[in-house]
Amino acid sequence: MENTDLVKSVSIENELKKCYLDYAMSVIVGRAIPDIRDGLKPVHRRILYAMYDLKNEWNKPYKKSARVVGDVIGKYHPHGDTAVYDTMVRMAQDFSMRYVLVDGQGNFGSIDGDNAAAMRYTEVRMSKLTGEFLLDIEKETVDFRFNYDNSLLEPVVLPARIPNLLLNGSSGIAVGMATNIPPHNLTEIVSAIEYLIKKPEADIEELLDIIQGPDFPTAGYIYGKKGIREAYLTGRGIIKIRGKMEVEEIKKGGKNQIIVSEIPYQVNKIKLIEKMAELVKIKKIEDIYDIRDESDRDGMRIVIELKKDAIPDVVINQLFSYTQMEMSYGVILLSIVNNRPELLNIKDILIHFISFRKEVVTKRIKYNLNEAEKRAHILLGLKIALDNLDEIIKLIRTSESPKKARELLISRFDLSEIQANAILEMKLQRLTALERDKLIKEYNDILKTIEKYKKILMDENLLLDIISKEMVEIREKYGDKRKTVIIEKTEDINIEDLIANEEMVVTITRSGYIKQTQLNLYHSQRRGGKGLVGGALSDNDFIEILFVASSHDYILFFTSFGRVFWVKVYEMPKMARNAKGRPLVNFLNFQHGEKIATVLCVKEFTENQYVVIATKNGLLKKTSLIAFCRAKSKGIIALTLNDGDEVIGARLTNGEQDIFLVSKAGKSIRFNEQEIRSMGRLARGVKGMNVSPAAGLIGMDVISENSYILVVTENGYGKITPIKKYRLQTRGGIGIFTLKKNTKTGDVVSFRQVRKENDIMIITDGGKVIRISVSGISEMGRATQGVRLINLGENEKVVDISLVITEEHEIKKDDEK
Repeated sequence: MENTDLVKSVSIENELKKCYLDYAMSVIVGRAIPDIRDGLKPVHRRILYAMYDLKNEWNKPYKKSARVVGDVIGKYHPHGDTAVYDTMVRMAQDFSMRYVLVDGQGNFGSIDGDNAAAMRYTEVRMSKLTGEFLLDIEKETVDFRFNYDNSLLEPVVLPARIPNLLLNGSSGIAVGMATNIPPHNLTEIVSAIEYLIKKPEADIEELLDIIQGPDFPTAGYIYGKKGIREAYLTGRGIIKIRGKMEVEEIKKGGKNQIIVSEIPYQVNKIKLIEKMAELVKIKKIEDIYDIRDESDRDGMRIVIELKKDAIPDVVINQLFSYTQMEMSYGVILLSIVNNRPELLNIKDILIHFISFRKEVVTKRIKYNLNEAEKRAHILLGLKIALDNLDEIIKLIRTSESPKKARELLISRFDLSEIQANAILEMKLQRLTALERDKLIKEYNDILKTIEKYKKILMDENLLLDIISKEMVEIREKYGDKRKTVIIEKTEDINIEDLIANEEMVVTITRSGYIKQTQLNLYHSQRRGGKGLVGGALSDNDFIEILFVASSHDYILFFTSFGRVFWVKVYEMPKMARNAKGRPLVNFLNFQHGEKIATVLCVKEFTENQYVVIATKNGLLKKTSLIAFCRAKSKGIIALTLNDGDEVIGARLTNGEQDIFLVSKAGKSIRFNEQEIRSMGRLARGVKGMNVSPAAGLIGMDVISENSYILVVTENGYGKITPIKKYRLQTRGGIGIFTLKKNTKTGDVVSFRQVRKENDIMIITDGGKVIRISVSGISEMGRATQGVRLINLGENEKVVDISLVITEEHEIKKDDEK
């Protein structure tokens, strides 16, 4: 007869809903979504705990990966070994994890998509950072639960000291939801936590001042902060990331090549190159001649060689448009909070982590307090024994058994069984005076420790101080600089961030032609040589200004009319050494008759720097550098000039340096710039040197100690004189001799402050450039005419000199004399 009591009728629709919901929550909580507290999914947590259980620590020998995988699947994670090993491999890849959690030895795959070697060949151990995940786990700081077969215990969560959810990020697809948390910089995240502990009411906007944005292990660029801000405020956002491309000129053939040194996060390099090649094949991109992967252990290097007439910026934009050199990263800050998936903003994540750390540290202190109280209890018993030593010895000696002695101790001295056992087990050496003092000291110390623990448990501020100090320790031990560069405005990154930051020679002719040329195209020559042709110039033109600067530097153009403009070096036309250049009027908005007086190279505009400007009639004016930050190509007023006066020079200062002025007549003056107060841009300035209209100033500089003053005349004579030969004077005087000029030497045309290891470039109005070493120039007194530095042609004159910093460049010297 059928037993109908065992049969239960249910609605299949309801049963399917219930079963599917159970399955969905199992996937969400137990597989795909990380926990808010330690930022780990169960498989990652089990791998790290299995390594801890094996004592496979960062300062211990490596163990075979197969050994670790075997423990994980046998004890805690009853799934396939391939899935567990693949997870462990990713935790060891520095291009996948911002901070690797597994220290791998062997082949763990590559950014090309190569698979790792089989687990029987590779070895692993915990990284040093991983130790912070498991610290204090033995102190009952986290809950444990039974494993899948109820034979062992495993931690529900690791007592992580680091906010791993944000540091390494996470991605996963569950049922009906997904998470995609990008990695971040440890220094920034820890600093934000520290700030939030001190100021819990801080809003997300304040945190955004500390956390710049995601920081990917493959570096690259993030374009625009709008997506970052949206993701941090709402939990969802889209950010645009790009790889890094630089343009290099091929020495032979006059062609360019694009160098890819960084690619977006999670992009396969081989597939990226294959996509580029496919675009060339189908003629979607027509200006690429060849693609080579020259990557090695020193870093990534994909060389994209362009055709001769190709425009690099056009190809770069095509690569961004058609390949994964640019991609969108969708941020979803979804995590498990109290066994439920929640979409969080950036502050929520940090608050939950701080709350978790409070819980862990509280449990740790309670554990330590309990252990300290246990020890204090035993020490109190031993102290009682020492205070009643003779009686206790007699009691023990007369007892018929240990059990009887224990009972007598408990009843006679009101001890606990634990204290009585400790007395019975005490060694005789503890009875010495020294050991007795140590015991008393230990007892007193542990009472103070107990009191400290109780105070912390009663005062949340003390607890937060401990958490904050631990965060600082983590930052000092593991903090590093950002890898990913964040560009706030997308329109500002079209060119600059794709151009190599290299040293260039910038030349400007009298008629206003400008160009930049690679520094290594100029060769060093000996004193008295004929020189190199510096440009294909017309009969009425010659090179007037020449200097060396980095591609990303700002170049400030101070004009004879007292105005200032700035452009970046890379914005100037890059041309060959013998090229004429392009008109400067294409870059700057000059007035009729206006010409360049001097230029300054500036890396950034700061308030603690000044610009000192000198005029032909001997006036000086000091203005804060920050006042010129908005000059751009339209230009602004640098100072107000008197009639008939013009600007002849400008220098950057720190507000406390000595100024040096030289006149056409060979006179000089040295004084401290503190004699000049800082003025606004429209001010006229004060008297720097008393000069006649016929012998105006030809230059100025800021003094560096232990240097030399190099003076050059129009007829090619020059000399160097130690700076110490020039005494400090008062501003506004007539000065002292720096060169004794005559008809043979001609007027002084230029001077520079140099050191003997420097090289200089001498420019003539015939378009020649000669490079010589300062060490080859004669050192003479102030009132001498100097020696010949360059052989000039008929009617040829020297117009300027420029300093080359040879220590920063490896340039072969020419043997020609």
